[in-house]
Amino acid sequence: MSLARCVHVVTAVVALSALTLQLVLSASGAAVLLATEVPPLGTRLWRLISYFTIQSNVLVAVSAVMLGLDPQRDGRVFRIVRLAGVVGITVTGLVHFFLLRPLLDLSGWSFVADTMLHVVVPVLCVAGWLLVGPRSRVDVLAVVGATVWPVLWLAATLIVGGITDWFPYPFVNFRAEGWPAVAITCLGVLLLFSVLFVAVWFADRWLRGVRDRRVQA
Repeated sequence: MSLARCVHVVTAVVALSALTLQLVLSASGAAVLLATEVPPLGTRLWRLISYFTIQSNVLVAVSAVMLGLDPQRDGRVFRIVRLAGVVGITVTGLVHFFLLRPLLDLSGWSFVADTMLHVVVPVLCVAGWLLVGPRSRVDVLAVVGATVWPVLWLAATLIVGGITDWFPYPFVNFRAEGWPAVAITCLGVLLLFSVLFVAVWFADRWLRGVRDRRVQA
């Protein structure tokens, strides 16, 4: 097995394991992040997939499985999924570390699942992308396509939160925090996305150049 395939397979296995563990915990009524209530099963599962963390881990798992089957996979949809996964999971890790981690008090399997989803998978995904790529998969259309997801997630979260009075994260709860604070936070997160998309684009080009120079040497 090549290094690239090994890296992607490990990432896929860890991401799928983390998602499965969190699904089981949520179905059994365990707390997710700062949640204190235990709603009906259907509501718990719907709320679970509403978390940006879960969606970003799903994108990582899907792209890692695809790369595990073919480490040089390419295609328009794949490029969007891969880029959205890499950038999304990076945001997941950063937001968790700076905004959520100080507020959490998890233990047992909930702590294990939280650590896997917010720390282990982000590290594996980003390290894997830097180490084995694949390269030349980031372009304008991929950036535009990948940007649609976080924008839609944010809009849907605010709309649904306004209707149901439930928000997956405290920093988007405009009823508790107020619109000015939430607006500033949302703009900051969107700015972070923009910076990361550009950074990944340029890093991909630079790493491709490094690879090509090694091949020519």
